[in-house]
Amino acid sequence: MTFDDHSDDIDIDDVIASDQAHVWHHLTQHKPFETANPPVMVSGEGLRITDANGKEFLDAVSGGVWTVNVGYGRERIADAVRDQLVKMCYFANSAGNIPGAMFAKKLIEKMPGMSRVYFSNSGSEANEKAYKMVRQLAAIENDGVKHKIIYRDRDYHGTTIGALSSTGQFQRKAQYGPFAPGFVEMPHCLEYRSQYGDVNDYGERAARELEKVILQEGAETVGAVVLEPITAGGGVITPPEGYWETIQQICKQYNVLLHIDEVVCGVGRTGKWFGYQHYGIKPDFVTMAKGVASGYAAISCTVTTEDIFDRFKADASDPMGYFRDISTFGGCAGGPAAALENMRIIEEENLVENAATMGVYLLDKLRDLQQKHQIIGQVRGKGLFVGLELVKDRASKEPVEEAIPAAIAADCMQQGVIIGRTNRSFESHNNTLCLSPALICTESDLDEIVTAIDNAITRVTAS
Repeated sequence: MTFDDHSDDIDIDDVIASDQAHVWHHLTQHKPFETANPPVMVSGEGLRITDANGKEFLDAVSGGVWTVNVGYGRERIADAVRDQLVKMCYFANSAGNIPGAMFAKKLIEKMPGMSRVYFSNSGSEANEKAYKMVRQLAAIENDGVKHKIIYRDRDYHGTTIGALSSTGQFQRKAQYGPFAPGFVEMPHCLEYRSQYGDVNDYGERAARELEKVILQEGAETVGAVVLEPITAGGGVITPPEGYWETIQQICKQYNVLLHIDEVVCGVGRTGKWFGYQHYGIKPDFVTMAKGVASGYAAISCTVTTEDIFDRFKADASDPMGYFRDISTFGGCAGGPAAALENMRIIEEENLVENAATMGVYLLDKLRDLQQKHQIIGQVRGKGLFVGLELVKDRASKEPVEEAIPAAIAADCMQQGVIIGRTNRSFESHNNTLCLSPALICTESDLDEIVTAIDNAITRVTAS
């Protein structure tokens, strides 16, 4: 069998054999591949991708991990990257480049109050840069005392040891310790699983947990708190009413920098350019990756205020007083070239607005489905970023075993629809189905996704 790709004859059987023999896949137990072929994706157009067997799938998770925001097959982005690579592919970001400067300007226009963009190549790295900034500011300004960083149970901030040190997902972290010191956990804000019972002020109570941790650690030692605006891999958790207002007030009261991790939510996913913009937040750091270039090139950004930037040049006579950091591939000019074209497409096609509109439609359809299937305990989300938490009993909210959402996702795959689910995150709450279709999706696409989930739940719960 051959696969024709731009006139080159590729032996797809050889590709599969090479993959099976030499590629170590992410998040995958490889034992089954001793007797079965690994999945290989070969092409994509819009929301559809085709595998090595010629089967087409509707991708309801934007590349598997919330990334391909503008859909597959965008020649404009590919052409922009190709043209830039021919002109100048790379120089260390100690010097600038044209697409980097142009994209930084355009990005900052979408982020009132922010002013500086530090480029790197992954969400994990973007978060690490912010952590290093917090630590270095502590060293410069108060002998390293104000260095601790608070993170939240259920949030995820990346795959490096430093990023895992700030991640509130037990199974993501298991077996990779010991972790970096100075990271302290605060409780989650999932009202569906309230720590306080049925209360009217859950949002403020959950936010006050930050204050408790600050006081417990000593306010003089806490430099920052890192939070996802909407928790992603931890179960698509939208913040309760009153939560972010209280978080913001606490940070200001105790002089704690606020770091918003937009690696998943950023660049239109939630129906605004950034998830934090739904809640009136004024951050000190915003990090982003995935949707920045929709997967067409590797790029991430650590965005800061001018105040943060200025503090790293306060004493030019200090040879250690500037941000002494580098990201090798933060100097790749193809990344910002892709990001710039990606943002132009989002603007021209009104995809942020489409995400908001289609998000309402999707939530309505899923809440109708909830009325049909008792296993759906809660539907939650914002824009085209939605989760369905599955339970054995709605009254007790006891979570289903992980095998249930795994079976539902597998059934959808058989139907030609790829959905996501929480896995290898928690011991007993890997029970949420996750949806994040590309921002170009239509009502027809969403109907197809919901129908596949309906069929899958019907079959799995009947067996």
